[in-house]
Amino acid sequence: MITVTDLRKVYRQGERDVTALDGVSLSVPKGSIHGIIGHSGAGKSTLVRCLTLLDRPTSGSVTIDGRELTAVKDSEIRAARRRIGMVFQHANLMDSRTAAANIAHPLELVGTKKSVIDAKVRELLGLVGLEGFAGAYPAQLSGGQKQRVGIARALASDPDVLLCDEPTSALDPATTDDILDLISDLTRRLDLTVLIITHEMNVVKRICDSVSLLEAGRVVEHGPLREVASDLRGRLAKQLIPLPATPPSPGGPVLELLFTGQTTSDPVLSALTRRFDTDVNVLAGSVELLAGTRFGRLRIQLDTHTDMTAVHEYLALQGVTVEVAA
Repeated sequence: MITVTDLRKVYRQGERDVTALDGVSLSVPKGSIHGIIGHSGAGKSTLVRCLTLLDRPTSGSVTIDGRELTAVKDSEIRAARRRIGMVFQHANLMDSRTAAANIAHPLELVGTKKSVIDAKVRELLGLVGLEGFAGAYPAQLSGGQKQRVGIARALASDPDVLLCDEPTSALDPATTDDILDLISDLTRRLDLTVLIITHEMNVVKRICDSVSLLEAGRVVEHGPLREVASDLRGRLAKQLIPLPATPPSPGGPVLELLFTGQTTSDPVLSALTRRFDTDVNVLAGSVELLAGTRFGRLRIQLDTHTDMTAVHEYLALQGVTVEVAA
């Protein structure tokens, strides 16, 4: 559904060029949720502006459902943008308009009949769980309710894609979970394709099917959540399934183990202890549910006499990924 190919954006600042996006490529299948994660200055805001054609990229392309948006004429940009619903960090509601009027605004701009607008607004208010709040002004709404209005407004033009720019960073944890659950539910119910720009790994963990790590304008890691989580050497895996730091421990070798799916429930360590007549010291552990799959990560230390080659072979047969800890 969404294909970004070798996207570059170079700004001119005084006498020098600043490269904000440096060959960004990614693909998001229809009906899925993709997270773009990165720190401040990584290029996330520039990517949003290029995806919505608020900025024309220097080179590269953005294609949605087979149509290359970066090739449309300036006169066609507004129509092209209607295919992308935009959810902002602070909702960006108009204070002088009620919730219903805020949702209606995109439809009014294109001359939609009032009867059609009224029916659509009622439908959207129900869809985001705000029945009874049509006449409320933004000042009368909580942060989560404002964001629900913002999501409803983004859906008013029946977009193919929902682009969410830090949609929960201004919300408390409980409200964040509610909004993320709403986005996930809407994705399934409306068959949307969602791109979430965020700096919060918890957002990715909770609802994303795939993820890209953006750094200095480049995608440095990407893939389905299950794949990136399975790469013990990857930076994303370390953030998705974090382990606390442990001080150096005298004794035998230290291993990091990754358990996936059923192996997270199997008694692998107790069987290993009996099989090799060795003690296993668990230094740290973590369990996460990612994209519907349970992942477990352990850092363990074995006795100095343990046959490490045999241990590696045994764990591999049990479906456990093993890395020697640095």
